[in-house]
Amino acid sequence: MAWLEQWIRGYEHRRWTVDDNRCVLPFAWGLEHIGGREDEPDPRGFLDRWVEHTLQHSDAWFATTPADDYRLDNGVLTFTSAVASPWRENNRVYARFFPAKKTGPAVVVLPNWNAGWDGQVNVCRWLNALGITVLRLSLPYHDRRKIPGHERADYLVGPNIGLTLQANRQAVADTRRCLRWLERQGYNRLGILGTSIGSSIGFITLAHEPALRAGTFLHVSTYFGDVVRTGMTTMHVWEGLRARVSPEELRRFWAPISPYPYVERGMGVGKRCLMVSARYDPTFWPEFSEVMLKKLCENGYEHEALVLPCGHYSLELPPFSYLAAYRMGTFFFQSLT
Repeated sequence: MAWLEQWIRGYEHRRWTVDDNRCVLPFAWGLEHIGGREDEPDPRGFLDRWVEHTLQHSDAWFATTPADDYRLDNGVLTFTSAVASPWRENNRVYARFFPAKKTGPAVVVLPNWNAGWDGQVNVCRWLNALGITVLRLSLPYHDRRKIPGHERADYLVGPNIGLTLQANRQAVADTRRCLRWLERQGYNRLGILGTSIGSSIGFITLAHEPALRAGTFLHVSTYFGDVVRTGMTTMHVWEGLRARVSPEELRRFWAPISPYPYVERGMGVGKRCLMVSARYDPTFWPEFSEVMLKKLCENGYEHEALVLPCGHYSLELPPFSYLAAYRMGTFFFQSLT
């Protein structure tokens, strides 16, 4: 299959070059975004202490309450985020609602990094065809939540340590507020679907959210920092970080927004997972996926794994997209309906 690997790797590189608006942003500790001081004299010491405390008390850090201003208008749910970032545009949450039934199963869909407003709509309609209602969330700093001067969602994944932590915490909190709204509408069998960074956010939500029964995660990895450091699509982010933090430091500083620590702690055991990874993925490296799957086995997770001979971008192409969609659809149908 060497010809297929060669073609996939070529396609991945061509897709990566399509986006010509990446830029290297300046490094910042950003401790003011996580309760610290902007002028902290010992940012590494602060982060070491903060990470240890946050991992031990992650339930509190990711906790949220229902929004008090939910509004559904023309198929779009809006509400105020539970986490207040410095930008008003980002603090208004948008989610597209795709109802299949008035009650029963429902799934929150978390798209990939820099997905547009119409990203993964076909996935939503496929789940609708199976009788599953869908709420597709726009992640922080994406589409209608973009902030002035930024074409991309630079602050969800960027060289500002504290702001990236805050943005991913905000994504988890927004997801949980979506779940609270679905419960109010009568949906009582809930699942979550995440792609790429949505996979990371989705798994952390699954680990902390009692209402979730099952999750499908397209592209699987261990530590947020390791993906940023090694991934093709995040080379420009690592370029802004590499002179100021080591790989080991980055892995630790961003551990609270990484799936792996919560697997080690056994959070989410008893819920069903489908993990879909790509054999030739230059962004979520296969060796990281393998470590994650092994740790799931060691900790007794009820999970299924699907490894496809494709890459990160090429998962969207047939036949890989059809195989993933079929497996994902049957998984949710069996888990929720």
